[in-house]
Formats: sequence, C-alpha cells, structure tokens
Amino acid sequence: MKVAVLGAAGGIGQPLSLLLKNGLPSGSQLSLYDVAPFTPGVAKDLSHIPTDVAVEGFTGAPDDAAPVQQAVKDIDVAVISAGVARKPGMTRADLFNINASIIANLVNNIAKTSPKACICIITNPVNSTVPLAAEVLKKRGVYDPHRLFGVSALDTLRSETFLGEEFKVPKSSININVIGGHSGVTIIPLLSQVKGFESLSQERIEALTNRIQNAGTEVVEAKAGAGSATLSMAAAGARFALKVLDGLLGKSGVTENAYVEGGSPLAPFFAQRVSFGKNGWDKVLDYGKVTDYEQKLIDAAKATLDGDIKKGVEFAQEWLKTNA
Repeated sequence: MKVAVLGAAGGIGQPLSLLLKNGLPSGSQLSLYDVAPFTPGVAKDLSHIPTDVAVEGFTGAPDDAAPVQQAVKDIDVAVISAGVARKPGMTRADLFNINASIIANLVNNIAKTSPKACICIITNPVNSTVPLAAEVLKKRGVYDPHRLFGVSALDTLRSETFLGEEFKVPKSSININVIGGHSGVTIIPLLSQVKGFESLSQERIEALTNRIQNAGTEVVEAKAGAGSATLSMAAAGARFALKVLDGLLGKSGVTENAYVEGGSPLAPFFAQRVSFGKNGWDKVLDYGKVTDYEQKLIDAAKATLDGDIKKGVEFAQEWLKTNA
C-alpha cells in the first residue's frame, strides 16, 4: 500500500509518520509532504528505522503544486494533518479561514493525481473541512463519499481513556460509540452503551460528557500556549488510517468512528461507527437506543453541525471560482 501524510513535518505529522512507519504492512510506501523545508530530513530520519516501509519526503512553497502531486501520485490513502494548531482562546471555528485554503489546495491535488484515494482529514475544524473537501472532489468529478473521512477518532480514544479511569478497568476494554461531529457540543459520547453505565449518577454522566467534549481545550491550556493535542491526535490518526488500510486489504469486521456523508438522516455529514471495506467505508452502523439525555445532546448539536457544514460548502464554492 502507498500512504501519504500531508503536513508531515508538524506536531501531529511527525509522530503520525513515525507510527505509520512502524505500523504499515511490509513492502508499503510512506510519502511525506509539508511546506517546511526540512521535510525530506524527516523522511531520511524515519528511513533509518528497520521496518520494510520505504519513506520519501517532499517539500515546496504553498503555491507550488508539483511537490504535492509527486507526494500523492498513485496513493491508496492520504492522511491530512496540515494546518495551524489551536492556541489558547481559539475555538476550532477560529482556525477555519487559515486551514480551509490549505485543505482545498491539497484535496484538489489529490483529485488530479489519485482520484481513487481514501482521504482522511485530521485538520480542524473537521466539521467544516470535510464538507469543503467533498465540494472540491465533486468539482473534479471524482467524489465518492465512501472514500472521504473526517478523523473524529480522537474523541473515541479520549472516551476510552476517561471511562477506563472512571470504572478502574483496562482502557482497552472500553467500547464506546461517539457520534455527531468533532467539536464541542457536537461530540456526543454514548455513555449509556458502555458496560458499567448503570453505576453512574446523572451528575457524573454530565461531567464525563463535558470532559470528553472539551478535552481538546484541556490540552491547549495544559500546554500553556505551546500548542494543542498532537501526540494523542497522531495516535488517533494512525489507528484510523491503519483500519482504513485493513479494509482496503480485505480484512473483515474492522470498524471505527468517523465523520462521513450519507450515513445519517440527522445531518448531511455525521460522525458514527462505520465498517471498512475494499472501497473505503462500506456501511454505517446503527448507533441504537439512546437515553433521553443523549437524545437532547443530539438534538442540540444539529444546528451547530448544520452551520459548520454550510460554512465548509460555501467556502469551497468561493474557492473553486478562482482555483479549480
């Protein structure tokens, strides 16, 4: 398999690339791209790790399409972490104008060189950048909703961590569905479906939900202005990308939470558990019964989610007038 990491020299991109170098199947190729001039050095550094995964690095100015297209030529999967990080006081929405152009440009180049690639978007605000990417792919005539993903899996990893601590059980034993989107009130952990839920008071349910929804801010504040979640996001991105690859390689029963189009009547794009197959995600799994409290969270998230999606679509339509 051939995988490209776009934004590979950044705080997420470097540990993500390291995890993929150690996790990809033998004989795979890992292609790294970033505007940072030391990106080939990151690739050289990784190439010294003794796994049978070839690594090559590419760099260039933001307006130079050639190195991007070299990096993404004939890839199976692209993982996009390029963009600026959140700083104290910033919301994911604050990042939008900066990161939206970056995503549009990268996806446009993927569409030209690898129209069948599965594209996994980490760059925030995911609720908007994924619909934006869909519009760019549509303009190029290569959009397949089953091959476009918003990586919301970090919310799942955080839920597994916090609930493992809450119930004093191995974190690997926690199985939770986190639905909705990937920011604030749109992050809806279905705690009622986790073993041990019955022992939680309503106060603890609301406290855990609030912590999961705002865990990103917890990291931003703890880093005191030095950045946002990078290492945990890299772990989530690698876990997600490797599951996409498992599906492409024909492994059955592989699932993860993802922000995708077409799987929910609640919003055009919606995060929920999907199963992976040889063409990307092949099925959205019904999240089942929820409590009244969880249903209120779902209902309350809809307006925010609709607004985020609209923002991404409108940006893409304006961008495409002069760039595609």
